[in-house]
Amino acid sequence: MQDAVPVGSGAMAALIGLELSVAREVAAAAADGMVCTVANDNGAGQAVVSGDKAAVERAIELAKAKGAKRAVMLPVSAPFHSPLMAPAAEKMRDALADVPLKRPLVPLVANVVAGPLTDPDEIRRRLVEQVTAMVRWRESIGWLGRSGVSVFVELGAGKVLSGLAKRIVEGAETITVGAPDDVPPAVARLA
Repeated sequence: MQDAVPVGSGAMAALIGLELSVAREVAAAAADGMVCTVANDNGAGQAVVSGDKAAVERAIELAKAKGAKRAVMLPVSAPFHSPLMAPAAEKMRDALADVPLKRPLVPLVANVVAGPLTDPDEIRRRLVEQVTAMVRWRESIGWLGRSGVSVFVELGAGKVLSGLAKRIVEGAETITVGAPDDVPPAVARLA
């Protein structure tokens, strides 16, 4: 993915306190002939924009003018989930072309469609699409909650996604696994 955009020419920024529709307006206005798009709809008035660095910098200023509580650059190496990642999507398509996929026993909830997938060919297509498409986190977690999921496990450093899940699904329980020592207690809680 880093090969898709030279280091330093792309960026991402979190826009806190703006609804998705306003974040989209900000991104469109900031683009000004460049790429700036909403990359993540995290819910609870939190969106992430991604694209050319200069356009993302403009988005930060426009977001503040529109009343964002915070608008800050993210410490990432590339403009993920934006059209600038098209070369990476092509590499993903090539890499997945010959990978045998079986129908999952449990549907895969794909952020690109915010719903369940079971067809292996569609899963393959959507994995490629996700490289350049917006992450529909709020909708995906909402779908899970409406489908009866109440316990969410976050793997990796931090608890950001757990906090977002709790804001999206009323009564959600979250378990975070950030280190190997966190695995046994997490497994015990799930048993």
